[in-house]
Amino acid sequence: MPPSLSRLSPALPPLEPRLQQRYHQLVQEQLHVSQSVAAGLNALPGARQSFASTQAAWRFYKNPAVTLPALVQPLLTQARAALAQSGSEYGLVMHGWSHLNFDRHRRKTDRIGCSRRRTQGYELQSALLVSDRAGEPLAPISQNLWCAQGLHTPRAPEVGPAATHLDELAGRWEHLESLDLGRPLVHLVDREGDSVGHYRRWEKHRFVVRAKGGQRVEWEGQRFLLSSVATQLRQQLVLCRDVEWRGQEARQYVGETTVVLKRAARPRRQGHQRQAVAGPPVTLRLVVSEVRSASGRVLAQWLLLSHLPVEVAAARLALWYYWRWRIESFFKLLKGAGQQVEHWQQESGLALAKRLLVVSAALVLVWQLGRTESPAATELRQVLVRLSGRQMKRGCAWTAPALLEGVWALLAMLDLLEHHDLNRLRALAQCFFNPRGTKSY
Repeated sequence: MPPSLSRLSPALPPLEPRLQQRYHQLVQEQLHVSQSVAAGLNALPGARQSFASTQAAWRFYKNPAVTLPALVQPLLTQARAALAQSGSEYGLVMHGWSHLNFDRHRRKTDRIGCSRRRTQGYELQSALLVSDRAGEPLAPISQNLWCAQGLHTPRAPEVGPAATHLDELAGRWEHLESLDLGRPLVHLVDREGDSVGHYRRWEKHRFVVRAKGGQRVEWEGQRFLLSSVATQLRQQLVLCRDVEWRGQEARQYVGETTVVLKRAARPRRQGHQRQAVAGPPVTLRLVVSEVRSASGRVLAQWLLLSHLPVEVAAARLALWYYWRWRIESFFKLLKGAGQQVEHWQQESGLALAKRLLVVSAALVLVWQLGRTESPAATELRQVLVRLSGRQMKRGCAWTAPALLEGVWALLAMLDLLEHHDLNRLRALAQCFFNPRGTKSY
């Protein structure tokens, strides 16, 4: 890697030196924007044979010594460093699930079906660490892949049994909090996490969960639908901040109260009829957040349940959940906007899971460059965006796909200048841009 980009070298996994060197090369080879018809790795500029790079990658992902727990270590190292440098009080962990569609990839024999989409593929279960200061992504700290054999997870080298989303989530939280990333973790989950049985299990964790409005809770000594409580609180919501909502300017209003959940849980278990399971009452903070347009029209409403202490203001919790869309942007970057994961040719879920962790390390380097505030980093971002040829929205200085595309163009340009005379390159360019008036050299 050129000296100008040497600071963006990834941390290395605990593997033998030969495999560490290969890992370093693979991360660099993923620093580009892929196309759906060419979603494999690109050989680095200067490599003599692209096929050799492809074979080396195949051997790396096939090697039993290369395990998921080893490949996640560089991401955890970057996460600890990023939390320490950002001055964060908490580490926000955005949890999400995304189906990877490999319906046409029939050589992948361990695919599972997605009944909602009626396609075959894998399920990606991710945890993205985000700063509590400005909401910028820091690192994916967990990447599970569910396939026909079970669950490939960086928590163990062998495949584990599949579990429901929320049951698996409980084990994931326990594991992430045992890693000692340097800051207390706050887990943020969408409406799929709204489960009274799991609220009882999660009491020792810090969480913010978006709730559904159709459940009954106890509020001020009476039973109400949660949506009814939110309606009665609406006149008490206060303006907190200006935000952006789908490209337009908006405002966020927030209010809070306390509710008690006493109903029985009805856990889902495959092959078993759902039965009521009673449990102790759960007291939670209800934070009502509304995003409104300048005219006052409600664009979005979130009913957030949390048991974080009152010292963490309701407005802060609402802002944290507003940043939850970062994990959706991460999925978008993996799929259509950057890496084209649904066109990868790895023939097993395990190999795909390994490559996901390598690609995640490349994205961490891009995010690291994006949040670095030094003059050199600012200049480098401007150069990379210019090399990418992408047009930025007003007020947006860079995007991750633009930096990825710019990095690859810069690497190619530096390699070209190392092996060819600049004046000769200019002369060759004239053959294309001015073929009739080209002088002979």
